Amino acid sequence: MKYLKKTRLFLVLLPLVLLVFNACGNSDDSTEKEQEQMEQPTDTNYDISSILSKFEGTGLSYAVNGNLVTFTTQNLPNHTSPYYPTNNPLYEDYNGTNSNFRINPNEIASQNIVFTITLNPEEAVNKEATPMGAIGISRNGVVFLNQYAAGGAPLTNEINSFDQWNGHPTGNGQYHYHIEPTYLTQQFGEDAFLGLLSDGFPVYGPVEDGKDITNADLDDYHGHMHATDDFPEGIYHYHITSEDPYINGNGFYGTPGNVSR
Repeated sequence: MKYLKKTRLFLVLLPLVLLVFNACGNSDDSTEKEQEQMEQPTDTNYDISSILSKFEGTGLSYAVNGNLVTFTTQNLPNHTSPYYPTNNPLYEDYNGTNSNFRINPNEIASQNIVFTITLNPEEAVNKEATPMGAIGISRNGVVFLNQYAAGGAPLTNEINSFDQWNGHPTGNGQYHYHIEPTYLTQQFGEDAFLGLLSDGFPVYGPVEDGKDITNADLDDYHGHMHATDDFPEGIYHYHITSEDPYINGNGFYGTPGNVSR
């Protein structure tokens, strides 16, 4: 009789035990799936078309063809400089704050530089080092050069030849920025969009959310993923900082387009 009672009790409790077991198993499976989803990279479908209208400068134009934009620039700064010929209306003696300023012997000359850049940048599987030449284009049409002086030397001494807007020309008259283009940050703000590197990812100034950005806030390529005024849902972007390497670190985050001159 006792045996029958125990058997009946077991049969009554068995469905409840199985229900709890299945619920726990499903909960564990759900947790594992959620964890896997968190660990997987978020799909990124960037489109930088919306910022093209910010590009405006002397001898600067762009054309869209499919998912590519082609910039053609004469590379003439739309601001004053002691590197313009003295008969140019934009010629101005150096009036910056660097007491060690020394003008180099070169003059600004018109160029014909063409960038072909994707409108849909994405992270490259194999990152490429930035070349010694132009690595991007600022919103006023002046090119960005990388973080090195000729021969891969640090910019330490070369900085003393930067004009009042932190640019200078090469021997063939190609004006460029290595560090913060202060004309642009003064005009548009220190947190503003300043241009593109040739992989299509944007470059922003040295401030974000009211905070000065340092190298410690950025990855090895001198950028990070964050929302911006232009991309409120977030985008990978570079920041210009006051520390070496200034604009770009150990290479392009994305795949660079073509640059010709």
